[in-house]
Amino acid sequence: MTIQELNSESMMMLSENLDSVRSNISKHKKDKNVTLLAATKTVPAKVINYVTKTLGVTDIGENRVQELLEKYDELDLDGVKLHFIGKLQTNKVKYIIDKVDMIHSLDSVKLAKEIDTRAKRIGKVMDVLVEVNSGREENKSGIFPEEVPSFLENIASFENIRVKGLMTIAPVCEKKSDYRKYFEETYSIFIDNLQKKQHNISMEFLSMGMTDSYDIAIEEGSDIVRIGSAIFGSRYN
Repeated sequence: MTIQELNSESMMMLSENLDSVRSNISKHKKDKNVTLLAATKTVPAKVINYVTKTLGVTDIGENRVQELLEKYDELDLDGVKLHFIGKLQTNKVKYIIDKVDMIHSLDSVKLAKEIDTRAKRIGKVMDVLVEVNSGREENKSGIFPEEVPSFLENIASFENIRVKGLMTIAPVCEKKSDYRKYFEETYSIFIDNLQKKQHNISMEFLSMGMTDSYDIAIEEGSDIVRIGSAIFGSRYN
């Protein structure tokens, strides 16, 4: 079931789904803080506002620039952080630079330069996460694990971006346990760079894990999990 409108049945479903996800997060997080980021691709603004204003979700993430723009004026973002979590093209940065609190998918120096330039024009320092291609998949975006240290050095000089950590989307795995190795390696990179003192880089957040893998991701050090279908049901597209 996909929730496309608000009625008593869908409100109950949303509440029950969130309770289940939050309970599962609590079981795995131990003493650390874990942010539940609701991935809202294809979810109507009215439904998003319900989970934020009524059910207490504080962070939401959109994958597509056009969809974000279409929803933006309808969203009640008071007390809510809006993240961009999808692939971001350089020519689309200008449309979201003043609207989002964090960009999760920094994957090139070219994109870093564009974000820096656009942020400077509006007097903003944009928080970003560097996307790590933990599966080393040639057809996927992200920085290969072994290239992350040099990439961070290359972008450290930009004054209007602030690297707040790393993000990874692991390859689709047949066995749930297979996700662990990708999260372990990304966590190791995170810790290695946490110990370094680099300008404009502070390793505060590690975003790993989605509906099919967030429990393992939390066990392996993730403190942001991106949950879509476990809250909102399956998507139409």
